[in-house]
Amino acid sequence: MDELGFNSKNKSITNKVEEEEKKKSSEDHGHLQNSKRKLGGIRTMPFILANEICDRFATTGFHANMITYLTQELNMPLVQASNTLTNFNGTASLTPLIGALMADSFAGRFWTITVGSIIYELNCQEASSLQLSVLYISLLLTSLGSGGIRPCVVTFAADQFDMQKSTLASQKWNFFNWYYFCMGMATLTASTVVVYIQDNVGWSWGFGIPAIAMALSIIAFVFGAALYVKLKPGGSPFTRLAQVIASAFKKRKQPVPEDSKLLYQNRELDAAISVNGMLLHTHQFKWFDKAAIIREGEVTNSNPPNLWRLATVHRVEELKSIIRMLPIWSAGILLVTASSHQNSFTIQQARTMDRHLSHSFQIPPASLSIFGTITMLTGLVLYERLFVPLARRFTKNPSGITCLQRMGIGFTINILATLVSSLVEIKRKAVAAHHNLLDDPKAIIPVSVFWLVPQFCIHGMAEVFMSVGHLEFLYDQSPESMRSSAAALYWVAISIGNYIGTLMVTLVHKYTGKEHNWLPDRNLNRGRLEYYYWLVSGIQVINLIYYVLCAWFYTYKPLEEAISKEEEDEEADNHEIRPFKRLDVTNGFGDHVELARNDHQTV
Repeated sequence: MDELGFNSKNKSITNKVEEEEKKKSSEDHGHLQNSKRKLGGIRTMPFILANEICDRFATTGFHANMITYLTQELNMPLVQASNTLTNFNGTASLTPLIGALMADSFAGRFWTITVGSIIYELNCQEASSLQLSVLYISLLLTSLGSGGIRPCVVTFAADQFDMQKSTLASQKWNFFNWYYFCMGMATLTASTVVVYIQDNVGWSWGFGIPAIAMALSIIAFVFGAALYVKLKPGGSPFTRLAQVIASAFKKRKQPVPEDSKLLYQNRELDAAISVNGMLLHTHQFKWFDKAAIIREGEVTNSNPPNLWRLATVHRVEELKSIIRMLPIWSAGILLVTASSHQNSFTIQQARTMDRHLSHSFQIPPASLSIFGTITMLTGLVLYERLFVPLARRFTKNPSGITCLQRMGIGFTINILATLVSSLVEIKRKAVAAHHNLLDDPKAIIPVSVFWLVPQFCIHGMAEVFMSVGHLEFLYDQSPESMRSSAAALYWVAISIGNYIGTLMVTLVHKYTGKEHNWLPDRNLNRGRLEYYYWLVSGIQVINLIYYVLCAWFYTYKPLEEAISKEEEDEEADNHEIRPFKRLDVTNGFGDHVELARNDHQTV
């Protein structure tokens, strides 16, 4: 069959199918949009965020002072204790991928959060045990519980609002800032109240209070169930991605038609996975377009197509969106590695410094993180109230800057934080040497612990830009049916970053010698911790260059948003049936790229 005949037959098949789909698609999307308006909204936030706040409260209260528990109560060597914590963080941040797949595939976000919270609560009860084996089991099971909460709460909360840019351009940015602010308040409370109780009252109370808070959060979350927007899961996202790859491979010898309108589209088939809009065709990764080539006999009016042989354009673009996101996502891994030892080495430094606020009160070492949290909370408010309006005047972007620009600023600030950490360690050891205290690891060096505050504050400011920007990016750029899985990528990056942190510490400890080890087990005064910080800083500089290149060539996903009921009625009066409207996008650094349906995309 020549190419002209192939294109003509495809065009007739496509036109026939599209005419039947448009009316059904308009009705389906209008019904789904109306359902979202009757439920959800701001009234659901106390119930949903209470669950996430208590999860963060429990996690922070459990983890913030754990380095003290392991080294002081269990007499664990410093490097082993540090690796135990980074391994726990890695596992706790990997399990969200399991929870996300359950939520997106069959369980839905509501039930995944509920079950995960119950598992978390059951295993908080064992946290006070002095048995190391029981502690490890508790850490593991707590990680499994977190896996059901972390990837789903932020996306479930966002589901309660109309997140379409064309209807309320800045609401999404406000939501993520607000979400992260609530998490910061929970972290601040745990870092002060819970840590103080652990240090001065007892570990049983210190671990028991987060368990009580978690139980209350489950009650609050379930109590609001009748108010929630509960989007139906769209089936396994991995299965859909595999179907596209398999279909493209089977048609690998087929030429891709020059006219993208000849590729298979089926709005009715994709309705459940495109509630907020259809993904537009792009000309990146054209090999995958082969999956949407219509061959004779693959499309009939009576039976749905075999999705292992024929994929819609929307499903092909889902795969392309994920591929485009991966380089940006991967850049965040080493940022986590750089920050992974804030709760280990820094706390050990603090234990050797003067921590007195008055003659009778000493600040607990683990509570130093409150300075980073306070900076982050203050930074979020200033970002929203001052930075965004000012930036908007120059960029004309409703959110001030793009999420990729926001992440880039965060990467840069974090490098500064690590450099400051190295300078403070040099200062601490210089004072110790001056007072002949280098060989006394338990001695209090006459230097104020508040020398450590700047690095926490700079890390907190980096979070304002990097962490929130990362969440924005993953939610906004992922296919809507895969948003829990995309949110899990945020935690997977944390997981991999922590495991790399463990590997780095292990290798540095092993290969820097016994006499001048950078990270000694017992006496940090004789170590070379500043060298480790310089190593991390150098890696971050390389990572920043990699990120800038990835962001420069990144293009935001093209989307036709579902129109509102009011717009639909207006167009019906004009005898139009158009259930979607064009959404203009920008590339990673704000350059304008206008896309119409099936137009060529500029990269």
